[in-house]
Amino acid sequence: MLVVMRKDATADQIAGVVRAIEARGYKAHAIPGAQRTAIGITGNKGAVEAPAFESLPGVLEVIAVSHAYKLVSREVKAEDTIVDIGGVRIGGDALVLAAGPCAVESLEQTLTVARRVKAAGAHLLRGGAYKPRTSPYSFQGLGLEGLKMLAAAREETGLPVVTEALDLESLDLVEEWADCIQIGARNMQNFTLLRRAGRAKKPVLLKRGMSATLEELLMSAEYILAEGNYQVILCERGVRTFSDFSRNTLDLAIVPAVKAITHLPIVVDPSHGTGRRDKVAALSRAGAAVGADGLLIEVHHDPDRALSDGPQSLTPAAFEDLVADLRQIAPVLGRKL
Repeated sequence: MLVVMRKDATADQIAGVVRAIEARGYKAHAIPGAQRTAIGITGNKGAVEAPAFESLPGVLEVIAVSHAYKLVSREVKAEDTIVDIGGVRIGGDALVLAAGPCAVESLEQTLTVARRVKAAGAHLLRGGAYKPRTSPYSFQGLGLEGLKMLAAAREETGLPVVTEALDLESLDLVEEWADCIQIGARNMQNFTLLRRAGRAKKPVLLKRGMSATLEELLMSAEYILAEGNYQVILCERGVRTFSDFSRNTLDLAIVPAVKAITHLPIVVDPSHGTGRRDKVAALSRAGAAVGADGLLIEVHHDPDRALSDGPQSLTPAAFEDLVADLRQIAPVLGRKL
């Protein structure tokens, strides 16, 4: 259920509707829009009686939300949501680039890559302090020390940090040290972790699971919004298919599909989506062309010796060339870079 306020509704009237919703044991989600505020209602076990809210001061109408996902739907908020990560806005007219190593290996490596991607035009620094690996014998990340290295790189370059949390303990640390909490593909339906991310005070980048449908991705985002954190960015990173020429199949069709039914921004990860360095630039250009709000690109100064995902990491020089291409593509799409 959605309570739509009048354009001239006052803050006191909005607060009054929120109190009325909470007095009935429901949860209220006031989401300001460009023209008016909408208040989503969750927590109800059955149908909500619309007349109980229609007569409240400042209320325009009460409407039912048809989707199982409510707060992420454009029925609740028609305007695009813009998420702010340390001063970098995602979801507006800018094409945002997040670049950096798959895994933080050392302070020297992190600073070297951060300096190069910053100089090339990156807006965010991505890098893993905690690494979910298929093999228990693979490099698992440096943990808290890695977070401190990312923070040091942010201090020097000014690039806000996006990094992954694997569990409740690491999410606490990522929230403390980073600017954006990434929930990886393997954790897209870790509902305990999603709820905790929903109580965090930092934006969340939610990656699509390797076999997840669009509705499953949106329902996972709903878990985060339902806890009160409306700063969520979706991420397409490829799905598992029968393809044998790439690591995953990058599903770029999901970008316009997302744009049609949700107000949340979406970025594309062509590095994990292909798993092959020679395909990353082409799929990055394609991601921008279909309307992605940003790109997540893995960059390593010595990818052949990288401890994680070297084969899909661009060199700094290749990243510079890609940014040059994107600077030409972005204006054609009404974007700026």
